[in-house]
Amino acid sequence: MEIGGIVAYLISFAIMAGIYAIFSLGLNIQWGYTGLFNIGIAGFFCIGAYTSALLTTPKPTGIYAHYVKQIFGLDLPFVMGLAGAALVCGLVAFLIGVSTLKLREDYLAIATIGIAETFRLIFNNEHWLANGPRGLMGLPQPLAGLVDPRYYNYIYLVIVIIVMVLVYLAIERAIRSPWGRVLRAIREDEISASMSGKSIYNFKMQSFIFGSMVMGIGGALYAHYTMSISPDVFTPLYGTFIIWVMLMAGGSGNNKGAILGAYVVWGIWIGTKFLTDFLPFALKARGPYFRFLLIGILLEIILIRRPQGLLGEEKKVSKMLD
Repeated sequence: MEIGGIVAYLISFAIMAGIYAIFSLGLNIQWGYTGLFNIGIAGFFCIGAYTSALLTTPKPTGIYAHYVKQIFGLDLPFVMGLAGAALVCGLVAFLIGVSTLKLREDYLAIATIGIAETFRLIFNNEHWLANGPRGLMGLPQPLAGLVDPRYYNYIYLVIVIIVMVLVYLAIERAIRSPWGRVLRAIREDEISASMSGKSIYNFKMQSFIFGSMVMGIGGALYAHYTMSISPDVFTPLYGTFIIWVMLMAGGSGNNKGAILGAYVVWGIWIGTKFLTDFLPFALKARGPYFRFLLIGILLEIILIRRPQGLLGEEKKVSKMLD
């Protein structure tokens, strides 16, 4: 491969890892700081991507409308797509939280994974909503006209990094405030936090909505990077479990760890794609399954050998403390 091809590949890697880092940051709010066992990340990934796609594309007209069905298309700017994705995911999280946040951790996990799969099946089966299993294509990319299409990924990488840094700073500011300390108290001991006069349900709801809004932004960034989305993208493997591995690998309860874990695990995931080329011919067709197995083994090793992750949780809960 030529140098230019390697650089282009690394830029693409950095973009996808950055997008997954945003998902990991969203999960860190819910699990790392509050202890909410959300296994339905793929649902917010899906809603964020479709919301931004519908907001930023025009509704098909003429003969094109016979082949592409979508409920609406507003042709709004990219920023409105991000904001809309966050708001819709926040609203959906509120509706889900009303009926699930009083459940125990294991029941919450079962409920959220079921709801996430329901969203995916709705988009897959309801053709009038967003073109069914064929999905939506030709999604607009911000600032696409500024450079030659061959170099556009450089611009998108900058956009992803800016969004990731803004999300990181917002979470850091929130989590080191009294609000963030209440979340940690709830995670450690709900009864003690409740005895201190804190409304456990309300704080859990706020954390669930905040984390889901961040996931919605990640979904929107993914949609505009790939320029096409379909329901088969938002499977539990790519949309939920790999993000859990990223957070656990980097360090639950540590935002820097969430970002580091995303880059490390995505690197391993991409790297194993090349390793399958060395498999015997008879096993090449099973290459993807070996990659799934490797990610599973990686998670097991992390949980057994280094449960705190690569960086571990930050013990400093306030900038006012030395």
